[in-house]
Amino acid sequence: MASEKVSITIGDEFFDAYVSLPPQGSGPGILLIQEIFGVNQHIRDVADRLAAEGYIVMAPDLFWRMKHNIQLGYEGADFEQALKYFEAFDENKGLSDLKEAASNLRDHKKCTGRIGAMGFCLGGKLAYRLASQFNLNATICYYPVGLEKHLEEAKRVRCETAIHFAELDHFVPQASVEKVVEGLADRPNFHIYQYEGVDHGFNCDARDSYNKQAADLAWSRSIDILTKELMG
Repeated sequence: MASEKVSITIGDEFFDAYVSLPPQGSGPGILLIQEIFGVNQHIRDVADRLAAEGYIVMAPDLFWRMKHNIQLGYEGADFEQALKYFEAFDENKGLSDLKEAASNLRDHKKCTGRIGAMGFCLGGKLAYRLASQFNLNATICYYPVGLEKHLEEAKRVRCETAIHFAELDHFVPQASVEKVVEGLADRPNFHIYQYEGVDHGFNCDARDSYNKQAADLAWSRSIDILTKELMG
């Protein structure tokens, strides 16, 4: 899959983004929002997989204000470092950066102009929050941590949105899932899925929590929405 690194300017500063291009060269865009581990190999793999489906995919460096181009693994010292970055992360500035990245993606010379967002963990919550502040055409949220604290923003989310929850997720406990389900019950553009017997990170094949069956089902559901909303 053809890929490139682009730099996005914010004032007199910049941050990088990994961009994966579809085989046909042009298509709708997807803003891929990282976990707390940076734009690592897994996120780049997801970008390439989405590009193979026909999308221009941009994965921006979310933690650049602390350190540029962080790439961490999922265990030991890397996991502890990722938690520190997460705790220090300024979410409002991060959302501002994501809006800049989304605008950059929509203006990409090969983009059709329709764009969606897909995010994991922290990125899952940010994809939802971005949809409430930016005109996205579809949103996919995997195991979004803390989304239940922002339910009042749902009224500003106009696009079709899928949310994937894991039954055994200790970062997103069932009480939080129930708040989201109840809070979004009257919003037909939200599609909430729960996957039995799986844990946080079930989509990531680099983690012990990876579950192929759940990952394949969530991916199929996500692609269905993205195809309908972005490819039409």
